[in-house]
Amino acid sequence: MSDRHTYHRRLLDPYRAALYKGDFAAVEAAIHQVFSDGALIQLGHPFETLPGREAYFADVLTPLQHAIPDLERRDTIVIAGPTRHGTDWMGCCGYYTGVLQHPWLDIPPTGHQVSLRFHEFYRIEDDMIVEMQAVWDIPELMIQSGVWPLVPGLGKEWHVPGPATQDGIATSAWQQDQSESSYHLVLDMVEALGRYAQGGVAAMQLDRYWHPHCNWYGPSGIGTARGIRGFRNWHQIPFLNGMPDRVGSGTEGNLFADGAYVGFTAWPGMHMTISNDGWLGIAPANQEITMRSLDFWRCEDGLIKENWVLIDLLDIYAQIGVDVFARMREFTKATYSPE
Repeated sequence: MSDRHTYHRRLLDPYRAALYKGDFAAVEAAIHQVFSDGALIQLGHPFETLPGREAYFADVLTPLQHAIPDLERRDTIVIAGPTRHGTDWMGCCGYYTGVLQHPWLDIPPTGHQVSLRFHEFYRIEDDMIVEMQAVWDIPELMIQSGVWPLVPGLGKEWHVPGPATQDGIATSAWQQDQSESSYHLVLDMVEALGRYAQGGVAAMQLDRYWHPHCNWYGPSGIGTARGIRGFRNWHQIPFLNGMPDRVGSGTEGNLFADGAYVGFTAWPGMHMTISNDGWLGIAPANQEITMRSLDFWRCEDGLIKENWVLIDLLDIYAQIGVDVFARMREFTKATYSPE
């Protein structure tokens, strides 16, 4: 068991190394080396489900490298482990960086270094990647280019850091005891969050699971929150006020642990209705939506100390008929014309 997960962490090493070096011939070779021929590749909006590994390289990575010629991948978390469904997953958290010299998805170039956060999860069978679920924080790039066309986030918008302990890229042998402890801490916390509808804030018992100095690193458009109070003020209260019927739990997706770290992915992982006062400036009209939320947690002394969260906000807007990219083009057409 442990040897398998230790090996799985290293499965993407050639691919990650090639992207770090910006060697796109090696990137293409590594994709063919580690992704199965029929791999299911699911990316956030606007890419969605791709027809295969060739499309991922040609239609996603290559245009990004054209826009950022010195493109460099930097991983901050690399973990692997089993789910309760009997599947094996690995997860990578980090960011792409370099100078945005040309437009990408009509986002204007800045001429400066930018960062683009990613959460990428991979399901592994027979030492090959057979499924990928990933969200890139495209709103983050819009904000850095000064063209985010929707409401500002309540939290702190900044360059989200890696783990405080600087040990997110696991290198030691996979440890079952610590992994199971972290797994159950996060699973119990997620299930407690689901009791909000029956017992309100008290039923969620946040103090039982979250460190007093925890950091919740949300996606751009929501931002980062510090401590339980910050988490409640800048994310949870607006979220639950606008969508009190939200349903989702770790049992419905792919939850796995590796030492002090836990990862979660689902496609989608939650569903809810936008009601009451609305959310993120979206007027409430009882719109039913689903949500892709890809998460990493770091546990410390029996509590959750850090939580990296990427939500596919662009997909949520698309579900209610708001084309963020069209609005961005209207926002910029007086000062910028795409190449």
